Amino acid sequence: MLRRFSVNFAVFSMLLDGIAATFCLWLAAAIRPSLSDISFFKSIDSPINIPYQLYLLFPCIWVVVFSSLSIYDGRKFLRAADELAALMLATIIASISTAGILYFSFRDVSRALYVVFVLSAFLTCLLWRALARIYFRARRESLPISRRVLVVGMGPLGQSVGKQIQNSLAENLTLAGFVDDGYGDSNSVSPLGSIDELKVITGAYRVTDVVIALPYSAYHKMSGIVEHLDDLPVGVWVALGFFDLALYRTDIEDFAGIPMLDLRASAIDDYQRLVKRAFDLFFGLVALLLALPLIALSALMVFMEDGSPILFRQKRVGENGRLFEMLKFRTMVRNAEKLQSEVEKRDSDGNLIHKTKDDPRVTRVGRLLRRLSLDELPQLFNVIAGTMSLVGPRPEMPYLVEKYQPWQRKRFAIPPGLTGWWQVSGRSDRPMHLHTEDDLFYIQNYSIWLDIQILVRTAWVVLFGKGAY
Repeated sequence: MLRRFSVNFAVFSMLLDGIAATFCLWLAAAIRPSLSDISFFKSIDSPINIPYQLYLLFPCIWVVVFSSLSIYDGRKFLRAADELAALMLATIIASISTAGILYFSFRDVSRALYVVFVLSAFLTCLLWRALARIYFRARRESLPISRRVLVVGMGPLGQSVGKQIQNSLAENLTLAGFVDDGYGDSNSVSPLGSIDELKVITGAYRVTDVVIALPYSAYHKMSGIVEHLDDLPVGVWVALGFFDLALYRTDIEDFAGIPMLDLRASAIDDYQRLVKRAFDLFFGLVALLLALPLIALSALMVFMEDGSPILFRQKRVGENGRLFEMLKFRTMVRNAEKLQSEVEKRDSDGNLIHKTKDDPRVTRVGRLLRRLSLDELPQLFNVIAGTMSLVGPRPEMPYLVEKYQPWQRKRFAIPPGLTGWWQVSGRSDRPMHLHTEDDLFYIQNYSIWLDIQILVRTAWVVLFGKGAY
């Protein structure tokens, strides 16, 4: 189900606008001859054929112009009037751009046809956005409360946050309760427990978001509270009023009408996330179509050697610590996970190494699939579903994450990837703790051009099978 402010809805909006531009160009060509009866339009009797290049060029220009003006950033245009004004400006700029292209290339396209196209494209984009607003408003009123918020702090700030959440209906929030910080009035608010019981409370009350609302005098408790929440898949927010912004790379957002710091904000901004998601969808689908013969052949080889199951489904830790099911072709014997402890080793520094070249659990076909990296092709379905990206940090196993040091958890700031900087810098040749440094390098230096560079280098690495086992 699409959410209004999600990346998937932004990509969906781009697709709709592109389709609208294409359809309206065809529509303008279809109805132009019927306008010949109007005195100031030139009479045209025969059907009009639009050059096929324009059916490709116009939608691209429309989407690019709309993207550059942040039309697909829903949070910037919460009011319908603001979105209408932005849409009008974007349409004017897009129409000027396409008119310039027509002037220097296809001058035979009539001005009347072009005016009809611009007006119909604007009205179509406006219409589907109006319908989307009506739909999301109706769905929001019918949906049950989906976000349960736990407030850490019972002082004036914490109680103010709690009241604001209780009075807010726009975000589908409900207040799960308060955690005693030792600085509040337990007579006016009944706590669910203390800070030491934070993990238990979060699980017992199905908490989705934790708001830290402590007085400045409790500043020293901040790091301890964040550590309690490190391995929990919950949103972590800080109510403004006491926190030193220099400690974390954070985003300030509106949460139930209150400005707060999002400690789990993505390391990439909304525009970068949108571009990355669109990149993943386009090239992920293309790669999947091209890889279908290899996927079928690999599945047949696995089945003929060791029967079913063909796919290996495993829980991995994704963005923000959330678990997801990663797909791979099964390359080991059926009871491989039960034998995990027998093959694990530690390096000279005591760091856990769970993958070795001489792993006896790997089958003959599995070794070949790993050598050619064909075992990872099913992860393209994860990419299309949005649980993974084409490029990103390595998706780690939960039991290994439990052994992480605090600094290593920063790698969960963006979605995990099918490949990454760690793969082109050595792949499986290095232990987990050194992979994390590669992941952090990628996060700190992210750009779509770095993704393209990594994908090109991955093809080269896979070709020579370096570090694949």
